[in-house]
Amino acid sequence: MASITNRPLGAGFNATRVLSGMVAKIAAWNDARVTRKALSALTNRELDDLGLTRGDIDDVVAGRTVR
Repeated sequence: MASITNRPLGAGFNATRVLSGMVAKIAAWNDARVTRKALSALTNRELDDLGLTRGDIDDVVAGRTVR
């Protein structure tokens, strides 16, 4: 008995979507790395001018700060 379906082969798996998701995660990781490095290079006085402390750096990088 033959079966007819409208689903293309490999339905539910899109290699382009998977690859773009991986690239997005790598880009987000790199942005966080660059931000952390830049903020860590600032002096305590410079951080204070921004309204931050050293302990705030991880929160800023993770996007958990609300000002």
